[in-house]
Amino acid sequence: MNGLQRRSSCHTCPLRAVALLVVVCGLSASARAQSLPTASRAGDLQIGGAFAFGHSDYNFDKLSLTGGAIYATFDKRTHWGIEANFRQTRPSSDSTVYERTYQIGPHLYLTRDRLAPYAKILIGRGVYNFSNSIANVAYNIYSVGGGADYALTRSFNLRADYEYQTWLNFPIADLHPGLVTIGLAYHFHQ
Repeated sequence: MNGLQRRSSCHTCPLRAVALLVVVCGLSASARAQSLPTASRAGDLQIGGAFAFGHSDYNFDKLSLTGGAIYATFDKRTHWGIEANFRQTRPSSDSTVYERTYQIGPHLYLTRDRLAPYAKILIGRGVYNFSNSIANVAYNIYSVGGGADYALTRSFNLRADYEYQTWLNFPIADLHPGLVTIGLAYHFHQ
């Protein structure tokens, strides 16, 4: 096995483990389901928008990123659910460069009065538009993160979130953006 094959297979192991975790969490819901009254909801849904700030290293240059995000969480049971998000950021130093991500994965949380701290593991795709638009290439990505939702009212949650991403097989070395997201979500309720 040559060095490139070894490097590629080493990077796909964590991605495979995360994918397996997502599948197991999704399938185990029916296996662990409890009896619910007929009038109960199928789950708890929130959809929000956010501002994203962060940093990224590309080609040994430190880039400060700003942009936006759309996210949704669907909590099927107490303490766990699924999160999906879309994010696009760009550096202030070069308006032709951007990082766009589409991710989904398990979302584990605790509820403490109005505060709901959480952890997440997401997998998906990232699109990197290189300087002067010389290339626009998609990569597999995974990320770990966490944060908290704070119930401002019954219908609106404020979110503060941190996410560390790994872009696999990115040229020269894997890309590792770190992003902070501050957002507001509408919480659907009965």
